[in-house]
Amino acid sequence: MFIDELKIYAQSGRGGDGVVRWMHYRGNEFGGPAGGDGGRGGDVYLEAVRNLSLLSKYTSDNEFRAGDGQQGQSNNLFGKGGADCVIKLPVGSRVTNLETGEVYTLETEGERIKVLNGGNGGYGNFHFKSATNRSPEEAVPGQAAQKAWFQVELILGVDVGLIGKPNAGKSTLLNTFTNATSAIGAYPFTTLEPHLGELYGYVLADVPGLIEGAAEGKGLGHKFLRHASRAKMLLHLVSLEEENPLEAYRVVHNEIKKYDEALLEKEEWVVLTKTDTRTEEEVSEIMKTIAAATGKRTFAISAPIEEGTKELQDALIQELKSK
Repeated sequence: MFIDELKIYAQSGRGGDGVVRWMHYRGNEFGGPAGGDGGRGGDVYLEAVRNLSLLSKYTSDNEFRAGDGQQGQSNNLFGKGGADCVIKLPVGSRVTNLETGEVYTLETEGERIKVLNGGNGGYGNFHFKSATNRSPEEAVPGQAAQKAWFQVELILGVDVGLIGKPNAGKSTLLNTFTNATSAIGAYPFTTLEPHLGELYGYVLADVPGLIEGAAEGKGLGHKFLRHASRAKMLLHLVSLEEENPLEAYRVVHNEIKKYDEALLEKEEWVVLTKTDTRTEEEVSEIMKTIAAATGKRTFAISAPIEEGTKELQDALIQELKSK
């Protein structure tokens, strides 16, 4: 199952303790302080990788720990440092430290961000040797580990986002254009999670349908709005089964505006779907009405019978190549 948000727990390594040790010479059992410092605890990093299914692997194993530093050694030797912990997350992940509120965004493959520092090692008694303190009995424990819960949200990096009300035909169009296999059915919310497809190297995303109130978290649409913010352009699908297609368009348009007006600056085309449910004259009239009211480039298709889909696909590829 595709997972696009979850919580994980992470903990850095504790610093190793400094120790009290003595040099041992023949005939002089306490030849001077020789306790080494403890090793530093491991840090915790986030690393961006190209694997959208990674989060699903963490649903049952969501705890990550770096290695602790070893305690100091005799002969003034430092303890070994703890191993770092690297948490691999998909490119496009937004990670919030729930303890501090700090937010990290992984935007580039291979990007690595340190989110927790390992504890410093404590001083051994050699560190306290001085002209006035030749036999120090002091040693310092290592610093404690840092720990926190993190909220991970995956914001899909896609070229084209398919938006529209539930049952607008997004899954059907995605399957027609790409090798995706979105579930299709004649009922609302057939898409319960994002689905991706590839069209000549370009990524298309069909994600939960929008309803009125989605910007406030109603229905499943708010999950999509997060992903839409990264799409290069939008295809706004409107089913001609709607009694008033223009009003259906405006419902989704208004939700996008409430969520983030910056989304309205993206290139957006209107795609009227299910043309087989209307007469040619009705389709033509509705196209003219919506094009005039929105000022958007408008297409009319019926994906199941591939009517108008080739023209849309050719225009879409040409547009993406120009970006």
